[in-house]
Amino acid sequence: MIVSALLTSVGINSGFCILFFTLYSVLRKQPSNYGLYIPRLLADGNSQQRSSFNLERLLPSTGWVRRAWQPSEEELLASSGLDAVVFMRIIIFSLRVFCLAGIIGVFVLLPVNCSGNQLQDIDFANLTDYSLDVFSISNVNNGSKKLWIHFSAVYIVTIFTCYLLYCEYKYVSLKRVAYFSSSKPQPHQFTILVRSIPVPVGASVSDSVERFFTEYHPSTYLSHIVVRRTDRLRHLIKDSNKLYKRLTRLQSKPNQPQTEHAGCCGLFWHKADAVNHYEKKLEDTEENLRLLQSEVSLAGEEVGAAFVSFKSRYDAATIFHMQQSVNPTQWITEQAPEPSDVNWPFLSSTFMGKWISNIVAIVTCIALTVLFLIPVVFVQGLTNLDQLEVWFPYLKSILSITFVSQVITGYLPSLILLLFLKMIPPVMMFLSSIQGYISNSDIERSACHKVLWFTVWNIFFGNVLSGSVLNQISILLDPKNIPGKLAITVPAQASFFIAYVVTSGWTSISSELFRMIPFLCSLIKKPCTRNSDDDFEVPSFPYHINIPRLLFFGLIGITYFFLAPLILPFILVYHCLGYIIFRNQFINVYAPTYETAGKFWPIVHNTMIFSLVLMHAIAIGIFTVKKLPLASTLIIPLPILTLLFHAYCHKRFLPIFIAYSAETLIKKDRKDLEDAGMVEFFDKLATAYQDPALLPIQYSTHSDHNRSPLLSSAEA
Repeated sequence: MIVSALLTSVGINSGFCILFFTLYSVLRKQPSNYGLYIPRLLADGNSQQRSSFNLERLLPSTGWVRRAWQPSEEELLASSGLDAVVFMRIIIFSLRVFCLAGIIGVFVLLPVNCSGNQLQDIDFANLTDYSLDVFSISNVNNGSKKLWIHFSAVYIVTIFTCYLLYCEYKYVSLKRVAYFSSSKPQPHQFTILVRSIPVPVGASVSDSVERFFTEYHPSTYLSHIVVRRTDRLRHLIKDSNKLYKRLTRLQSKPNQPQTEHAGCCGLFWHKADAVNHYEKKLEDTEENLRLLQSEVSLAGEEVGAAFVSFKSRYDAATIFHMQQSVNPTQWITEQAPEPSDVNWPFLSSTFMGKWISNIVAIVTCIALTVLFLIPVVFVQGLTNLDQLEVWFPYLKSILSITFVSQVITGYLPSLILLLFLKMIPPVMMFLSSIQGYISNSDIERSACHKVLWFTVWNIFFGNVLSGSVLNQISILLDPKNIPGKLAITVPAQASFFIAYVVTSGWTSISSELFRMIPFLCSLIKKPCTRNSDDDFEVPSFPYHINIPRLLFFGLIGITYFFLAPLILPFILVYHCLGYIIFRNQFINVYAPTYETAGKFWPIVHNTMIFSLVLMHAIAIGIFTVKKLPLASTLIIPLPILTLLFHAYCHKRFLPIFIAYSAETLIKKDRKDLEDAGMVEFFDKLATAYQDPALLPIQYSTHSDHNRSPLLSSAEA
């Protein structure tokens, strides 16, 4: 790729960024868009929909930037939880790393690269016609002593990054313990999930659980709730919630006409009294739901699993870590997630169904990874104009047009790859959801892993080692050739990754602010529904999409900082935009649905260590190719020391993210002894894990005496 093609890509994406910023600053002020751009504020009651016209609403403004910058980390912690704080710490960590790397790369390494003539001398009068390779380490003469500057830069950035990783791991660990110590009592802290419960003939799962824990843990056992199959109930409950939400909104606006068109887009069907129509429909749905609830509870569709609660956190943790039966396949214990975080559909699935689903998920993930190499190879062809002319000779006249060739080689490849990547996070989320995780947070963390390594393999290695799958596997099966191969291929793809950072980074982050997909969906939805302005949902933050993207840009930045330092300003711009935009989204848009208390950070640490070791492998290869064998030899201790550092951090900090220490749990339990509200908490704990599908439903106003809970406390 030549410089002019890169400038074309930067110009197009900068235009999109400015457009999205401008549209957001105007559209966010329109009352009809409050549910799209400030749904969390509306749900919390911190903002009201205003209908009075104001000319200022039509003018772009930057006031939202100041409001996003103002909240402190403690305020963000109080409003969005520790997971949001950890996410922002990823951006802060990246900014610190790439500020130092950027200073070294742009002001030291870039001039050194330009001063070489291994590829060609640079005439700055015709700079736009040069290949971007002249700004990379490839342009430094073989055997040049200037390569020792790159060698020193690798050591400096590695030491600085490891120091920051240690500080951040320690900081997040202390935050996690402090967050736990200052939190109010939570049901999941006192509860474990017990599965594979053996049931004697003539007894129920509930009887078996009661008998086992009163016999072996009489002083600590508190209560239990047996899990039941409730798959059929969930669809009815979802329909009931929609009907109730619509009815509530209609009743809250008595001054508006209480009729609406029935049917698709308000066509073909007659007008109906909306309130009476929805009340009658809700009553019918509610009655059907209650009959089905009674059928499920009376049929006793138990699944051999139960949530068991104890009198203290320490008791729950001790029993969780202890094998309960001589047969290790029975009475299997797991940490219970938050009640709102439980993945209820999984708990209702059969053992064979879980096993088959897990196999299907693994096979599908592998197949998708292999098949994705097809668009990767196609994209690589677009970056090479000569190869493109060979593939499509009839387009030679069009490709000879300067602007067209610049768009095709500079902007189109990264755009196509970005569009293909859009489908990966939902697919990985679905695959993780059928793998047997008991909580939605575990599903999202699993999807985060899958998306991250899918991106690393297909976008990084797939482009770097472009070729057939067998060719890539053969390279990996011969470890001796990996550094040399990477030394040749990685610098050659610098121009592609610069364009990728601009397209997938700048444009994606600005479209996150603009919320392009939800905005387009709302435009399509409005003509079909009358009261859609007030019908909004507060979304949860998609960690499985944004964390892999941040970490992948971190990997690109670390591996390329000494090879092609021109990429660093673009990565810095991305993280600066991300810092402001994501803070704005946490404040106005996203609300936490569960809390992992920072469990995403070990993923960050592991990925950054992998990035450093990958950089070291490339450095060994590049110094060998550049005929500086002494530098290659002196780099070898660096990955070894980095992995030793990783092993130390693994022993020092990772246990804190797996389980809380006895010291922490006992201190918290002793503190609760002075809390008078614990009696009420334990009363509520007895029913905290009751399946939401079995809770008594009473939406309609025409209630009767027959509406009572399906399961009493004793049955639970």
